[in-house]
Amino acid sequence: MREIVLGTAGHVDHGKTSLIRALTGIETDRLKEEKKRGITIELGFAHLDLPCGHRIGIVDVPGHEKFVKNMVAGVTGMDLVAFIIAADEGIMPQTVEHFEICRLLGVKQGMIILTKIDMVEEDWIDMVQDEIREFCEGSFLEEAPILPVSSTTGTGIDKVLETLDDFVRQHQFNEAFGPFRLPVDRIFAMKGFGSVVTGTSISGRTNIGEELRLYPSQNVGKVRGIQVHSESVDTVEAGHRTAINLQGVDTSMIERGMVLATPGALQANYMLDCQFLYLGSNAKALKHRKRVRVHLGTAEIIGRISLIDRDELEPGEEVGVQLLLEKPVAVWPDDHFVIRSYSPVATIGGGRVLGNISPRKRKRLTDADRAYNVETFNTLIEGDLTERCLLFLKESGAKGLTFDDLAIRLGLFGKHLKKALTEPLSTKKMVVVDSATQRYVDVQIAEKTKKELLEALVTYHKIHPLQTGLVREELRLLIGREIDQKVFAYCLNELLRKEEIVQEESMIRLSGHEVALKADEEELQRELLDWYMSKGYSTPTVRDTMDKFSEYSEKMVKQVIDLLLREGRLVKISETLYYEKAIIDGLVDQVIDVLKRDGEIDAPGFKNLTGLTRKFSIPVLEYIDRIKLTIRVGDKRILRKKV
Repeated sequence: MREIVLGTAGHVDHGKTSLIRALTGIETDRLKEEKKRGITIELGFAHLDLPCGHRIGIVDVPGHEKFVKNMVAGVTGMDLVAFIIAADEGIMPQTVEHFEICRLLGVKQGMIILTKIDMVEEDWIDMVQDEIREFCEGSFLEEAPILPVSSTTGTGIDKVLETLDDFVRQHQFNEAFGPFRLPVDRIFAMKGFGSVVTGTSISGRTNIGEELRLYPSQNVGKVRGIQVHSESVDTVEAGHRTAINLQGVDTSMIERGMVLATPGALQANYMLDCQFLYLGSNAKALKHRKRVRVHLGTAEIIGRISLIDRDELEPGEEVGVQLLLEKPVAVWPDDHFVIRSYSPVATIGGGRVLGNISPRKRKRLTDADRAYNVETFNTLIEGDLTERCLLFLKESGAKGLTFDDLAIRLGLFGKHLKKALTEPLSTKKMVVVDSATQRYVDVQIAEKTKKELLEALVTYHKIHPLQTGLVREELRLLIGREIDQKVFAYCLNELLRKEEIVQEESMIRLSGHEVALKADEEELQRELLDWYMSKGYSTPTVRDTMDKFSEYSEKMVKQVIDLLLREGRLVKISETLYYEKAIIDGLVDQVIDVLKRDGEIDAPGFKNLTGLTRKFSIPVLEYIDRIKLTIRVGDKRILRKKV
């Protein structure tokens, strides 16, 4: 069983720190200002060894309204809350706010500690308990025990200890699987050791010597040392209050709110799809794109709430929203958050992350946009793993997603994700387009892409009837740059396998496509061949040919020449010179005969043999080199050994 984290919550001066001191003997107020003012400002930490032999970590949070953002940071990673209410004051404003924050952040279990009972009469305690029961009705604390205590006299402390012990005995807190994650709540430097960060590890485990990344930055450090409750350990796992000494990262690179995690486990983003509850206690409706303070993990980020299908949200409503943040964050689905108003500052709502990487801003200009948003968020909120997986693949389009991409989007890793992908893969709702990188694409996207490829070829053949086809990259660009190379290759290979398209060398065409010349094109083809044959070794330049056949369009002449080149009836010698095949073959044979007889030939010798000027002789000699019959040595050519 992993370690349990107990957190406090409640109004300022209701005795949270005193209770921890009475339970553990540890003073969690460490700052001079805290001791001077007698209130908790920053998070404090302690631990308690229970009679059952299990140790729990304790986080003491500030109760004053000015330090609620510190309190929210402390609730991250909390398994159990000790909800503190002073008997002499009962439920106060921060009691209510802390209660809402715990509820919004997904705290499921806790106990209610009624402190300062030595300051009131017995009948007053009964009345306050009735008030508490009414306040907690219908919430996660509805069945929680109420434990009256006095931290001054020690009354009830043993009962708190006994209740905690029973609670731990009765509950199984399994280790949170997946990569290591620790939201950073404190940063400091230790002389001779370097940077140290602290926080509650909320998933996975890490060891000394491993590398961890500080998200959302690119900074990576090596774990030099680990402490849990001031004791050095080699390994830390989920649920521990942890201090990690990082090598290679300066304290100036670290901020509260960053997440120390396994490299590749997170992806930072400015936009998050979320489920949001606007508290019923709010006095007025929330407007679309309202500027707010977003508390995620230990971070506070300014952002806006984008309502996906309406202009206002009434108090008490719970809907899908998109958070548009001014700084990137790195979270997983199901991470909880709290929203506080920008000014004046007050808690107005919160919820959980549904999609940690929004593909784009959610449009809401038309009824169709809004309907799509509602359908998408219904899937994110109510859909099972397969439905959410397919949604993420659909929104990724022809780019597809890798196994690692899906892991981050679903918050599932390793064998857990492999198991989740079994159903959509076996039913062919998604397909593997590349086994090496484990890239997947939604099968409907794949079918659509194949259809687009066929349509692109139909259009191309219609526009270029004399072209056999086109090369792969030209075809990919015809259907858009957004398609991933692996997805494109998969779709192309599927069409080749089904013989719907044909690849001849580098050219791709529809299986039924054949070059069919019109009457005027056939006439031009004959005239072109006669023209090149009539010129013999002194072949015309391309420009000469264009001038000769100016009665035809230049486009048609080029297309017919390209066709003759592809069919091998013309041979390209250089960019400006083409030969009729029989003529160039005869010329090459003459050169080979000379080389076999004399062993070598140079440019003057070639001129004496053919009567051709340098304009022709140099390109022809270079062509014979290019087809690997000869090799140049100085100013001469000799036969390659294989000839």
